[in-house]
Amino acid sequence: MGRGPGEIDAKIVRAKRNLESIRCQVPEISAREFYDYMTAEIFSDDPTTPQDVLNSEHILVHELVEISELKKQGRTIDKRVIMETPKVPFYTAHLNAMEAELRYALYKRDTYWARMRLRQHKESVLDDDPNLPEELRPRATEIYEKYRKLTKEMSTLPVVL
Repeated sequence: MGRGPGEIDAKIVRAKRNLESIRCQVPEISAREFYDYMTAEIFSDDPTTPQDVLNSEHILVHELVEISELKKQGRTIDKRVIMETPKVPFYTAHLNAMEAELRYALYKRDTYWARMRLRQHKESVLDDDPNLPEELRPRATEIYEKYRKLTKEMSTLPVVL
């Protein structure tokens, strides 16, 4: 696993506290579930490693919400969960996670991160994801437009020192 389960558990606990700051609750997620999810078979290219996720509070928040959403659907988090979850429930979990990540970034006033992730969302999901179910495209677009507007508004606020 690279890092020990204790260190992964500690980062998960910290990320869960971060999520509580935006009133988002996630169930218990073990280091094993996190690792299995991060190394699961996937249907698209994603060079993100478990280490990358553990090193980014924003991406860790995203992945924990995504895992949480899948668990709420009654799915077992293992190395097959992504391939065995139908596209609509999987992308619903992903979009909920993206929204939580963006809310957290704006809560932290990290408009740089929010803009970067919005650009990635537009390029990799809205413009170029053949797996995105058409019935979820309006929601994906709505997230993009809502958070682009909020990020722009927040970026124009005066800096408080």
